[in-house]
Amino acid sequence: MSINSAFIYHPQTLNYKFNEHHPFNQKRLTLTMDLLKKANALNEKNMITPNLASEESIHDVHQTEFIEAVKNLSSPSPSKKALHQAEKFGLDKDDTPYFPNMHEVTSIVAGGSIEAGKQVMSGQYEHALHLGGGLHHAMPDRSAGFCVYNDAAIAIQYIRKHYDSKVLFIDTDVHHGDGVQWSFYADPEVFTFSIHETGKYLFPGTGYVNERGEDSGFGYNLNLPMEPYTEDESWMSCFSETLERIIKSFKPDVIVSVHGVDAHVYDPLSHIHCSMEIYLKMPQLIHKLAHEHCNGKWIALGGGGYDIYRVVPRAWSLLWLVMTDHPLIRSIIEKPNFALPEEWIHRWQNESSKLLPNTWLDDKDKWKPMPRREQITKQNEKTKEMALTYC
Repeated sequence: MSINSAFIYHPQTLNYKFNEHHPFNQKRLTLTMDLLKKANALNEKNMITPNLASEESIHDVHQTEFIEAVKNLSSPSPSKKALHQAEKFGLDKDDTPYFPNMHEVTSIVAGGSIEAGKQVMSGQYEHALHLGGGLHHAMPDRSAGFCVYNDAAIAIQYIRKHYDSKVLFIDTDVHHGDGVQWSFYADPEVFTFSIHETGKYLFPGTGYVNERGEDSGFGYNLNLPMEPYTEDESWMSCFSETLERIIKSFKPDVIVSVHGVDAHVYDPLSHIHCSMEIYLKMPQLIHKLAHEHCNGKWIALGGGGYDIYRVVPRAWSLLWLVMTDHPLIRSIIEKPNFALPEEWIHRWQNESSKLLPNTWLDDKDKWKPMPRREQITKQNEKTKEMALTYC
């Protein structure tokens, strides 16, 4: 196994928690790390504990007034003035409600993504993974979509500021990476690419092919909005061809990617019908391209994922197995029904309301065939061809 990959983790990341019933549940980190340990794929040598992001780094992306509002709402008993500001900054809504110690915890999340960037850009590691990150919806002036501070944008800005490098941002979350897109919409040194379910039916309602950037950044943003009920073959065909065209033309120094795993059929918040197969193949492609075009420089972050027992641990573990070139990944490829560690299943089955899978990949033969497959695939092909004309 390659040891040239850093696993960034801070236990305080588990405190990024809105309430007991909120779908964003960082217990998925605990489940993932436990699966990796039981698969003998994670050890102390690879793990790095990050510091909080500095005030300067957060200010490089977010507006002062918003940051002050986050701080004021982080108190266990916010003042009336602070509560009055919550609505203005998107912190009073069901999706992103304020919570105690919000500023500190979210600064730790941002610090983890910065640390991943430091480890790769300094040459300490070729790759770095920070699963606690990927809060890609937060805007410079407000929170949104379960995201307070945009750690992905903060890390990218840190890389631009301290290493003067061209960054290719790849977002594979099923929801459009709007916060990162708008943060760098006029920057020709950051190419933002997002594949996601179309915004016609899903939050945040953006991410169309005609969103291409502005001013000097025009042409450095590309979206692939996929139709509801898209399956593996169509998703990967669109993703692979478009990404390879982008990286050859843009010639980045480093890749920063967000790996939300909510395009899986089991995810309760989207309408895409993909399997675990794409969460093996997408990291494999990004890994290959990082070595071919960026001297291996690859920083991967977490993101969405709301079936925290059946989907997230397997998908994020596959990402780390690919990133580290772990021998287990070859066994999974050669034998698609390769079993998960029984010890892990026994540990968590009683907590899951659904039967846990017993293999790394899904047995799609047991799934009902999707209606309208041909029409969905044709529409996705049209979207891809339109996007490719912009590359």
